[in-house]
Amino acid sequence: MNQNFKMLAKTLFGFEELLAKELRNLGATDVKIGVRNVSFVGDIGFMYKANLGLRTAVRILKPIRKFKVQNEDDLYRQLQTIKWDNYIDVNSTFSVDAVANAENFTHSHYLSLKTKDAIVDYFRDRFGKRPNVDLDHPDLKINVHIYRDDCTVSLDSSGDSLHKRGYRSATNIAPINEVLAAGLVLLSGYDGTQHFIDPMCGSGTILIEAAMIANNIPANINRREFGFEKWNDFDEDLFEVIRNSLLKKVRESNREIIGYDRASSAVFKATDNVENASLEEFITVRQDNFFKTKKEIEGKTIVLFNPPYGERLEIDVPVFYKEIGNTLKQGYPNTNAWLITSDFENGLKNVGLRTSKRIKVYNGKLECRFVKYEMYEGSKKAKFQKDKEM
Repeated sequence: MNQNFKMLAKTLFGFEELLAKELRNLGATDVKIGVRNVSFVGDIGFMYKANLGLRTAVRILKPIRKFKVQNEDDLYRQLQTIKWDNYIDVNSTFSVDAVANAENFTHSHYLSLKTKDAIVDYFRDRFGKRPNVDLDHPDLKINVHIYRDDCTVSLDSSGDSLHKRGYRSATNIAPINEVLAAGLVLLSGYDGTQHFIDPMCGSGTILIEAAMIANNIPANINRREFGFEKWNDFDEDLFEVIRNSLLKKVRESNREIIGYDRASSAVFKATDNVENASLEEFITVRQDNFFKTKKEIEGKTIVLFNPPYGERLEIDVPVFYKEIGNTLKQGYPNTNAWLITSDFENGLKNVGLRTSKRIKVYNGKLECRFVKYEMYEGSKKAKFQKDKEM
């Protein structure tokens, strides 16, 4: 029986609660929320499952040693006590990612170099040979995190960031991160029982993440590789069992998922990515200008989009956002409309609708707001009066 151990799932700011819920639903124990991370306990099979199934995780770390450090020499000595030949051999490659939040450690790149030296010297002293560093495609990715005088050394089980789902071959200007897209869809309350529209769909990332949620398709089923597949203890048979068990839980949603964009190039790219994800059965993409559209489907609908902001497009921002508000108000009754933007002054203030929810999130380094507008059938007053009469 595999032994349980503690792991750390890293995520984006504001998605910690979502990630904790995902972990509990997958079967993790001892789930604890941090800042941009959630710790949990599981076995090696659960580590495989977390990498395959989590939508809001950026990477999954497996801590192998914790110790106190005061300076770089302490770090070097402690790293030398780890039996690195349990994890890699002299013919393997590795890379180091170091992060520090401490008075005595201010230069992350230097920490990475010090860690690399300790590992290289460990092998050279014992075997007369050393593994090489490979920053692009290492056999083992090592994470060093220092907070005050606490140092945690972890193995990165994900390898490349988990936002690299494997389905996106074509992108537009400033494409939205897949983990961010999935988190926004989950924050909107979408679960596949409503219709879904992205009226400025770009290369289709939000649509694809929504369809995967609606059909309970594992987030990273299209990835070609995870970091743990190169580990010495990788259990390929167990990995296939876990993968198949997740695929057995796929369901089929019968609600509409629709995307449109006014640029034909965007529609082409979105269509290509939808096909890469094998989701063309569930997603409809067409060329259209949102400002000239009306809602075409009956029933509860979530509208979620990522309009231009920052330097993505040269537009008249106040007019553009005013048109967003007008189009939603006039053409999209009985919807919960959500949008993300970093443009608070010229953008959000000109939508002309009252937000019912505002959530702070980040798109890369840009501080954004994810806002909700509740669009009723007829006036809000009439809606409340109808509810009261019922």
